[in-house]
Amino acid sequence: MDHPQASPEAMRHYEQVAARLAARGAKTSGMFGMPTLKLDGKALAGLYGDAMVFKLDGDAHAAALRLPGAHLFDPSGRGRPIKAWVVVSVAYAAEWERLAVDALAAIDG
Repeated sequence: MDHPQASPEAMRHYEQVAARLAARGAKTSGMFGMPTLKLDGKALAGLYGDAMVFKLDGDAHAAALRLPGAHLFDPSGRGRPIKAWVVVSVAYAAEWERLAVDALAAIDG
């Protein structure tokens, strides 16, 4: 599946988040052809071009969607978003670690 290429800045922020979440058991992997963070084989976040996508629920999902430019993830580009996944631009990379922790908590219970 074709997807946008990540800039060096976005890759650097993703790698920082991945390193911090490794201490909580998250591992790097792949999904939809993008670098992905997983816990126990379940995807929680990934790098998609100059944005990260996060699998969120409840208040964390609603809060992420309130960030300017955030939207539901539609990897096919055919108007069929995956409702649990939110795309957050590198412009809000300062929020990525918090959102990844929220996604991790949603998986970890």
